[in-house]
Amino acid sequence: MSTNLTVVTLAETSPADRAVIGGKAAVLAELSVAGFPVPPGFVVTTAALDDPQLDRRLATVAGGLVGDRFAVRSSGAAEDLPDASYAGLYETYLNVPTDELGEAVRRCFAAATSERVAAYHQRQGGATAAMAVLVQVMVDPAAAGVAFTAHPVTGHRDQTVVAAVAGLGEPLVSGETTGEEWTITAGRTLMTRSAAGGGRVLDDAQAAAVADLSRRIADRYDGQPQDVEWAIDQAGKLWLLQARPMTAVPEPVSWTPPGPGLWMRNFRLGEWLPEAVTPLFATWLLPLLEGGYLDGMKDSVGVRVPFRYALVNGWYFNATPIPSPKLLAQVLWHGRTRAVKILFNALIRVSYDPYAADRAALAELERGWREQQLPNYRRLVASAQGEVETASPRRLAELVDALGREAGISLWYLAIVGGSAWKMEARLTRFARRHLVDVLPEQEGGAQVLLRGLPGAQLVPGGHAVQSVDWYHPVAADLPISQPHRPADRHRELAERRMVAEHRCRAALDDRPRLVADFDRLVKVNQRYAMIREEQASQFTLAWPILRACARRLGQYLVNLGAIEQPDDIYYCTRDEVITAITDSPGQLNGKAAERRTVWQRQRRLAAPLTLGRPARLIGDVIERAVEHARGTTKAEGAVTGHPASAGRASGAVAIVHGPEDFDAFTEGQVLVAKATAPAWTPLFARAAAVVTDGGTLAAHASLVAREYGIPAVVGTGNATQRLRPGQLVTVDGTAGTVTPQG
Repeated sequence: MSTNLTVVTLAETSPADRAVIGGKAAVLAELSVAGFPVPPGFVVTTAALDDPQLDRRLATVAGGLVGDRFAVRSSGAAEDLPDASYAGLYETYLNVPTDELGEAVRRCFAAATSERVAAYHQRQGGATAAMAVLVQVMVDPAAAGVAFTAHPVTGHRDQTVVAAVAGLGEPLVSGETTGEEWTITAGRTLMTRSAAGGGRVLDDAQAAAVADLSRRIADRYDGQPQDVEWAIDQAGKLWLLQARPMTAVPEPVSWTPPGPGLWMRNFRLGEWLPEAVTPLFATWLLPLLEGGYLDGMKDSVGVRVPFRYALVNGWYFNATPIPSPKLLAQVLWHGRTRAVKILFNALIRVSYDPYAADRAALAELERGWREQQLPNYRRLVASAQGEVETASPRRLAELVDALGREAGISLWYLAIVGGSAWKMEARLTRFARRHLVDVLPEQEGGAQVLLRGLPGAQLVPGGHAVQSVDWYHPVAADLPISQPHRPADRHRELAERRMVAEHRCRAALDDRPRLVADFDRLVKVNQRYAMIREEQASQFTLAWPILRACARRLGQYLVNLGAIEQPDDIYYCTRDEVITAITDSPGQLNGKAAERRTVWQRQRRLAAPLTLGRPARLIGDVIERAVEHARGTTKAEGAVTGHPASAGRASGAVAIVHGPEDFDAFTEGQVLVAKATAPAWTPLFARAAAVVTDGGTLAAHASLVAREYGIPAVVGTGNATQRLRPGQLVTVDGTAGTVTPQG
């Protein structure tokens, strides 16, 4: 093709013409010749602007195509390259009639000299590149969207992600809407997000066809991951609108165990961390919490038994200690009989004789928490609250250190005392199944009926309730959450059922006095520790509003120093960087913060596994074993399975809730599906028909609050947020631990 030609059809171009016709047109011309379904069209080069007969020539060429409406788009020579996409910088005009093509073409050329394009050129280190304009017959789309032949978050090359909207794809490409999303692998086509407003955009076959088209394009370019724009017209034909290399494709992530043994995302502090953590939390508050936990253990038991923890792709994992002879010797030597007594009663005896474990050790630990640690914690929080707004940067750091350590001690008491509740429930469940199966049928809640509607239950969270203990996230007082619907009425109803059930149980055992006495002791100790657990979980995060205030003020201080651009950039700094900035030299942290923010945003969208590695042969999976003892497990074909957290059955439409931004859209009677829930989410339970979470255990927030509201819950599913789709009708069986799609 000669550079002095002004208008040329796609069929007449060659790969050598890229410098004249631009990247977009060159790729589409090549793919069209190769047989891909590209809408017919032509290219207008820069030489056309000097042609006084341009409008007439455009009308003549357009008249040779089948169609009376056209899409007019830029095609820059430097566009759609692996390291520079120019996406969204140029102008596009759709549904242009033949007699307006000249004006649309000129406006496209004019856009090439805009300030935003020039700035992008400058960032790419190059001068302004030549461009052309691509004119194609307009597709009247029933659906349109984009496809990525490598997962844009995880980087996995074996997954194609398809996003779709009804009608034109412009709202999706411009970011106005997220659209329906599909993830397609070699053997599976799965909708992972529904379109706004519900309804289906694509069926399975259409999503698979888009993925197949996109992968064939990637194969043509030696496997280079592709970003593909497509449309399906009103007749059902699939069209290719654009293909370009994906830029900044992340390397595939690896979930390699950080050490020997079984690493659990659901254990201990992991239940309070539903996603990847920020750098500031990882390097400052997390070590404080872990250190405070061990300090609390040392103060109350006399020894430190370290729990191994690590971050894998930003996600917190925890492993039980490997019981080496050296560790056992340390426990026996340093703790003497006290350590052995407390650990035996809190970890072993509590599961088969909770009443005796309470009298021997747990009651004393609970008094230590209530009479010493909790008052100390409250005084420290109140004192810090009084000075946080006027404290110097160094004093703010000291407050963080003190509050973080004390919160860690509170976490220890929650684990050792409050954590006994679900172990005790295992014994109560076995008793009910053996002696009261007719009075407490499993399908009606089983023994859990006796633990609902308890006095003092926290149905409305305090302002310090968190959605994550990562201090980046706002606390309940900062969230626009409507209050639950008649929580007091619901609580009274459950309390009445509980009291009736207790009376019926005693009547059923009336001719066996010893069993009545056993039942009364079991119920009393279970109910007491269920309330203690909720109270301790509520008080654990007392410090978070003050911790966030400290971080906010330190962030503003770093902004004033010029170290970061905005206060919340502090969450993407490390503790050492912050301390150095406030005590020595601020340095320039802007670039580091921006880079870490990007990494964290990608990590938090990963589907992290619940476990890594394998359990030690003599230990096994402690959580799975505890669930089996407490409530049993059920496998059902075609169902999502997890831990049976709150008994009962309910059906409803799935609502996948990612965070506070989705709270207002959650409506009465929906099934709440989330990666995890935390105390700040409690008001949603008043509207939910049932709750399903990827993470969590029997002691997790979702388990406890669902029980208090008397709604079914299944936790620890691993991937319910991926396997279920918004609007899908499901039946949640919290007794069996299954979530079964309907139809």
